[in-house]
Amino acid sequence: MNGVESVEIEVVRLAHGRDLALPDYATAAAAGADLLAAIDGEIELGPLERKIVPTGISLALPVGFEAQVRPRSGLAAKNGITVANAPGTIDADYRGEVGVILINLSREPFKITRGMRIAQLVIARHARAIWREVGELDRTARGAGGFGSTGVATGDAKTGTG
Repeated sequence: MNGVESVEIEVVRLAHGRDLALPDYATAAAAGADLLAAIDGEIELGPLERKIVPTGISLALPVGFEAQVRPRSGLAAKNGITVANAPGTIDADYRGEVGVILINLSREPFKITRGMRIAQLVIARHARAIWREVGELDRTARGAGGFGSTGVATGDAKTGTG
């Protein structure tokens, strides 16, 4: 694809996902590929209930890459359905089935059916940190300010230690 890095990911379709499509991108510029529910019948997710939904696939990611399981914005906005551990991380050495931990944050039950697009998968490079303990960190304008210290409106930012 023009200007977009590609990486080959080995995928195994498990028996209960044989008839379902592999993860696919909805548009040419989409970052996330849709994951499908590989379930028999349907699952009802009650208000504030969470369940691991199988996808019927296992992956082999190259070392230096991870797969991030993220919510689908339409399910979140319209139905209050999101990924409980968003983003969920699939490491390069994991070979089990990709499962999606869905949670219903609405007041209404939600039905998940076979083949439903339930989440998206983003493939990303990552680095491993080499931790170097120091006695003090360099100073920045933001300092230790966090958890809303920069405000919500333009010009709200505090300086110094926040």
